[in-house]
Amino acid sequence: MSIIKNFIILLFITTFAGQVNAEEVKKMGKHKDWETYIIKNDGGKVCFAQSKPILQSPKNSSREARLFITFRPNEKISNEISTTAGYDFNTKNSITAKSGKHKYKFNMIKADFAWIDGNKTEKKMIKIMQTGSRIMVTSHNQKGSQTIDHYSLLGFTKAYKAAKANCS
Repeated sequence: MSIIKNFIILLFITTFAGQVNAEEVKKMGKHKDWETYIIKNDGGKVCFAQSKPILQSPKNSSREARLFITFRPNEKISNEISTTAGYDFNTKNSITAKSGKHKYKFNMIKADFAWIDGNKTEKKMIKIMQTGSRIMVTSHNQKGSQTIDHYSLLGFTKAYKAAKANCS
C-alpha cells in the first residue's frame, strides 16, 4: 500500500473514528473503481466505501482527493457522504457534487473534509450514484482556486452494498 494511501486512511480514521491503530483497518474488497474498508475499535465498527478521482482539474496538481460513503452503526449513522479534496476548503465558496442534471451541496465543512447534512439528501444522491456513470465534485482551496474531481461510479453499487452489509 502506498504511503499516500496509508495517509488518507489514517486521516479518515482520525477524523471519523477517533484514535485507532492502522492494524485495525481491514480492506474488505475492491469493486472496480471503489474500495471498501472496515475499522474495528472499542467504540464498535465503521464501514466505508471510497474512491479516488479518475480525473482532476487543474491537471498539474497532485492532490489526494477521495469520496466516501460511511456507516457507523453505534452512532446510528448510515449513508453518510463525505469528501476531501486533499486541501483545506475555502468556506466562502460552496462544495458541490454533480451527476448529470442532479446537483448536491456539501454544507458541513471542517478543514479538509465536507459532508452533506441531511439523510434524505444523501439517500437521493446514493440513488443517483447507483445509476450514474460519473460524479464531479467542485470545491475551492484557501486561495480561492477552483478544483474539480471526476469520480467514476463503476463498482459503486457493489462497494456501497458491501459496506452497508458489514455494518448492519
